[in-house]
Amino acid sequence: MSPKERQRTAHGSTSRFSGAFTPGRIAMTAVAVLTLVFIFENTREVKIRLLIPEVTMPLYMALLATALLGAACGYYAAARRRK
Repeated sequence: MSPKERQRTAHGSTSRFSGAFTPGRIAMTAVAVLTLVFIFENTREVKIRLLIPEVTMPLYMALLATALLGAACGYYAAARRRK
């Protein structure tokens, strides 16, 4: 048994999935679910102005696009920080 395996079993984490449900991951999953519920509950049509043109679309589409852009920016920032 290697020293890393001994250290891992010494802390009682013998299961492969023992670290899968950390408090941070549970909180992020709850936030993601609440965000999706909020987005898909808002279905009325809205007018959105994009610099010059004015676009009419369901509010959930605008919220979903904004959430995806925010997630992409967060992912990009985290990836740059790891380098």
